[in-house]
Amino acid sequence: MSHRIIIVGGGAGGLELATRLGRTLGKRNRAKITLVDANLTHIWKPLLHEVAAGSLNSSEDELNYVAQAKWNHFEFQLGRMTGLNRAEQRITLAATLDERGEVLMPERQLSYDSLVIAVGSTTNDFGTPGAAEHCLFLDTREQAERFHRKLLSHYLRAHAEQGDSSAQISVAIVGAGATGVELAAELHHAAHELAAYGLDRIRPENMRITLIEAGPRVLPALPERIGQPVHQTLEKLGVTVLTNAAVSQVTSDALHTAQGETITASFKVWAAGIRAPGFLKDLDGLESNRINQLQVRPTLQTTRDDNVFAFGDCAACPQPGSEGRNVPPRAQAAHQQASLLAKSLKQRIDGQPLPEYRYRDYGSLISLASFSAVGNLMGNLTGSVMLEGWLARVFYVSLYRMHQMALYGPFRTLLLMLSDRIGRSTEPRLKLH
Repeated sequence: MSHRIIIVGGGAGGLELATRLGRTLGKRNRAKITLVDANLTHIWKPLLHEVAAGSLNSSEDELNYVAQAKWNHFEFQLGRMTGLNRAEQRITLAATLDERGEVLMPERQLSYDSLVIAVGSTTNDFGTPGAAEHCLFLDTREQAERFHRKLLSHYLRAHAEQGDSSAQISVAIVGAGATGVELAAELHHAAHELAAYGLDRIRPENMRITLIEAGPRVLPALPERIGQPVHQTLEKLGVTVLTNAAVSQVTSDALHTAQGETITASFKVWAAGIRAPGFLKDLDGLESNRINQLQVRPTLQTTRDDNVFAFGDCAACPQPGSEGRNVPPRAQAAHQQASLLAKSLKQRIDGQPLPEYRYRDYGSLISLASFSAVGNLMGNLTGSVMLEGWLARVFYVSLYRMHQMALYGPFRTLLLMLSDRIGRSTEPRLKLH
């Protein structure tokens, strides 16, 4: 019987791994690869802020797991993992319900020889009172689409009202990391686009965007020389940036900081911090940390079971030479780890020792909608090169194209690029439904 590999989580890393293994081990019948995800389609998570603002139509950029499995010699199973039996090497998938709450697929179990967990992360509200009840989150496509519908409804209601005075809209974003910064810029862009399409009862200058950061500067995880120009650009766009402002409570109409400040807002978005899904901390004795990440060794095997691997945001992987720090939860790390595991699992089947993962930082790029992009590229040949403006924007877009290349191959990615170019001339620049 061929080696059974189950990959739980169809995010960027998990889907890339399933595709790579399918094209090699699956195509040659050396292993049976199964990808498990709770959704039928995939969208690249770094694009969710664009879905929320309406800059991206998620229906056009989604990938269907069933079709991807057929094209790349792996199997797809719809379901959400809820349990693990390490002794019998089985995972449990919860029952899947349809829109009416009826059982579409019953609870079931899948057996594995190698299990890879790549379920990503969700936003961490740190238990802040009122955050879960009153804030919007951008962890999933559904949440991003709900934000967009709410935003568009607000504009349509204002457009239908009579009178001379202009309406206003206020958005408060908690967390000035990449998601918060990029969402603020995209919303500013959306305000101008909506006005251009005639929904001008809310003028662009009447969209009040406030970005709130508990730390001393924006983009705290990135070098200060990136954060400073981003901060300046946001203020030029009219975004109010508050630093050293920790949110202590959220109510239905405002956010309250520990420093005694109150920020009123009709839209409240929480984009600060991450944590892995809660079910991981209860997985049959596997070791996890305080934010539910599974502890793994440099081989990406979990510390208590050689048959169970974890990578991406849901894994706490040590970073050699960094004094106890873990690999940062970034898309480039998940991509690197997926590439390593594609080789490691083949070597495991062949009975060879597994290589260890070493994180390589190739720089960071932050999109500021169509206005600009800022970042730095790092490499053995170039050192660290600061980029800003049009060139940085080109490199930022290329990151998504690299993800598409890993999934579709060069020819189909080229066709997608041509399709996107043609679509720009026949479709509105903003999703208006």
